[in-house]
Amino acid sequence: MSEQKRAPETGGDASENGAAQGNAQVNEATAEAEATAMADAAIGGPAGDKARLEAEIASLKDKFLRAFAEAENVRRRAEKEIQDAKTYGIASFARDVLNVADDLARALGSVEADAKATAEGSFKALLDGLELTERGLVKALEKHGIRKIEPKGEKFDPNLHQAMFEVPDPSVPTGTVVQVVQAGYVIGERVLRPAMVGVARGGPKAEANKAAGAA
Repeated sequence: MSEQKRAPETGGDASENGAAQGNAQVNEATAEAEATAMADAAIGGPAGDKARLEAEIASLKDKFLRAFAEAENVRRRAEKEIQDAKTYGIASFARDVLNVADDLARALGSVEADAKATAEGSFKALLDGLELTERGLVKALEKHGIRKIEPKGEKFDPNLHQAMFEVPDPSVPTGTVVQVVQAGYVIGERVLRPAMVGVARGGPKAEANKAAGAA
């Protein structure tokens, strides 16, 4: 009797053990699936974040380069404006000073060459003083970037010269400056005042002269 009673007990234990094992397998499979899902999520998450961060970095880099280029352009424009102000800011004042230079030149030009050569005493001192003042004024103008234009013998340039009249002169090429009525001046790269000149007419053209010389 005791053996028959123990047999069912043994069968019950086996059933319970099988169920426990089945539950363990299910739990293990579930845990494995969850771990796999978590691993997949972990792999996909950083990759997505990396792509997003790279896109943001590229966008910020582009904005930075654009801002840097704009700042560089502003800096260059500011430097040019400052330089132009330094160079050309005295243009109005310089034009007024040129009137003084013209008066000195006219005063010296009114004295004949013979009178200059034979000048003595106070008259000679006056002439020397005028010439010294004129040279000093020209140097002062050059110090501030103002240069005198004396184009006699040069080819007429409408950018630098103003033709006042024509002079029949077949001995020089047509278009040659043969007389300077009033000296011109430039400041930096700009014309402060064009030179007023007389231009030769009637001679060979400069281009023809050059071609003949080359031949």
